[in-house]
Amino acid sequence: MEQAFFKDEKSHKGLLIVISGPSGSGKGTVLSRVFERRTGLFYSVSATTRAPRPGEINGQHYYFLTREEFEEKIKAGGMLEYAQYCGNYYGTPRRAVEEKRAGGLDVVLEIEVQGAALVKKACPDCVTIFIAPPSKEELERRLRGRGTEDDEVIKKRLETAVSEIEHAFDYDYIVVNDEVEKAAEKIDSIITAEKCRSSKYKGL
Repeated sequence: MEQAFFKDEKSHKGLLIVISGPSGSGKGTVLSRVFERRTGLFYSVSATTRAPRPGEINGQHYYFLTREEFEEKIKAGGMLEYAQYCGNYYGTPRRAVEEKRAGGLDVVLEIEVQGAALVKKACPDCVTIFIAPPSKEELERRLRGRGTEDDEVIKKRLETAVSEIEHAFDYDYIVVNDEVEKAAEKIDSIITAEKCRSSKYKGL
């Protein structure tokens, strides 16, 4: 019987893939395509203390916790990262991420730049990807195309986007979303390349 030099990649610990990008960059649409393209991915559901909106399902859109429950998880080290926004907590539960990675699944976190920096500090082996719009003009066109926000809100989102884009070079990869399929293909290729790193085979 032949003895393999390296074990199959299924023996590896799963990747932790952190995705960020400004509102209107198309993160959600691109990630949907990525999940359609490949198996073995797990989308990490965030936790929050805000009330559920109509149609939102606990455990699917968010884990809805009381403020006391969230703060208990913080004290117990149960949050990989967290922040307060508009009086509510938002964060990434640590247990699900670690369990899925240990089981060989690649975990995808879709979070803003501050949270991404905290995750990178807590998990230096994570892979960070920044999804950027092709231009400020295109970003504004997409935001206005939603038809759900007034000019003042759009202005604030554009200002925030400029600030977020300044952090793009803190990420391992930058993917410009000029076409959804091409952007999804690039992210798919990044995941494949990361899984082939020689460091993934050490100790196997």
